[in-house]
Amino acid sequence: MPATPAVDVVPSPPDVAVGGATAGGGRPLVRALSPRWRRADAILAAVLVVAGVELAYLSDFLGSMPWRQDVGWVALGAVALALPLAWRRRFPVAVAAVVSLTYFAVSTWVGVELYASQVVLFLAFYTVGAWCPDRRRAFWARTGIAAVMAVWLAWVMVDGFSDPEVGERGVNAYFAMAGIQTLVNLAYFGAAWLFGDRAWRQALARQDLEAAHAEIRAQQERLAEQAVSLERLRIARELHDVVAHHVTAMGVQAGAARLTLAADPDAAARHLHGVESSAREAVAELKTMVHTLRDDAGAHSALPTLEDLEGLVEEARSGGQDVRLTRIGPPPSLTPPAELALYRVAQEGLTNARKHAGPRAAVEVRLRTEPDRVELEVSDDGRGARSAGLASGAGLGLVGMQERVASVGGAVQAGPKDSGGWLVRAEVPAVIEEETP
Repeated sequence: MPATPAVDVVPSPPDVAVGGATAGGGRPLVRALSPRWRRADAILAAVLVVAGVELAYLSDFLGSMPWRQDVGWVALGAVALALPLAWRRRFPVAVAAVVSLTYFAVSTWVGVELYASQVVLFLAFYTVGAWCPDRRRAFWARTGIAAVMAVWLAWVMVDGFSDPEVGERGVNAYFAMAGIQTLVNLAYFGAAWLFGDRAWRQALARQDLEAAHAEIRAQQERLAEQAVSLERLRIARELHDVVAHHVTAMGVQAGAARLTLAADPDAAARHLHGVESSAREAVAELKTMVHTLRDDAGAHSALPTLEDLEGLVEEARSGGQDVRLTRIGPPPSLTPPAELALYRVAQEGLTNARKHAGPRAAVEVRLRTEPDRVELEVSDDGRGARSAGLASGAGLGLVGMQERVASVGGAVQAGPKDSGGWLVRAEVPAVIEEETP
């Protein structure tokens, strides 16, 4: 009796979640083919063709196979059986059907070698579970093939019971052989079914991981680009605040020195001394900024805070501005970035007042501390340009103020006053200290 593996396997239901989606009713999931799948499957088919032909002739040499045709036809049947595997991953259901039908025909009318042919049939059945994207179709295709093979095995058993050799071996021996055939086929097709489904699930899980990894990498690249852009913006704001303020002060003082050099050399000398002081302060602040950028763990010198507002006002006064500082409320409780943001607002406000309102305009810097917020105002009574708001006619300095204060959770308002002049108001949330019980 030919070894015809067949069994009616009881598999899992068709409507199961495969790779995160229901394969029974939704859009079929696709397992990605490798770039060299054609070559790999063709090589596998060729190896099994050669193995089938060689094993057919070796089996014929032993003379133990009751084939119905000459060994040449058996070898040709081995070629026809293994050749469809060259397309097994591209057309899994069709290849499994062709291989099963060929196996039945060759076994029934020619004779089949019992070694490489079993590998071919196993691979064809396994590939349906491992590569068919339509899981409902894969379920019913394997169920149909297993059912047909089971019917064929039952027919062979019944037909073989009337063989004269059965009487010689005994009925018990025949049924023992039939039981062995049944168990072997259960294990054969059951393993092909289970391993195929497992390969499908593992492949989809691997594809999901690769897609998630690619998405993470893309997000990392976007975050890195955003971090670089934000850092460039921060450096640009720092450079603008430091350079614009001191260069403006130096320009005003140098112009005053030029105008008074002939009439009042002492006044010109004082203005030139102011130029020198502004230059030194600019260099000092640039060094502080460079050290901070190069070593975030610890700056070589402290960045400006609200305690330095007096020095900022005194510097403006030495440049000829009429500036007054007013503090309202207790010392503010702010984070270092928030203090630096308000200090830069005051610096930029004084610079704008010097450029636009003129050196003789009266400027007031007011710092107001409230329980939940800290407010800083810089106002002048000079020739402030009339504007509808921050975005209208505003330069990079005002935009930089708004970005800087927004980064610490605050807001900036800027515009002309009804009584004349210009007002810049910035407020940031204060740090609420919890009371210790």
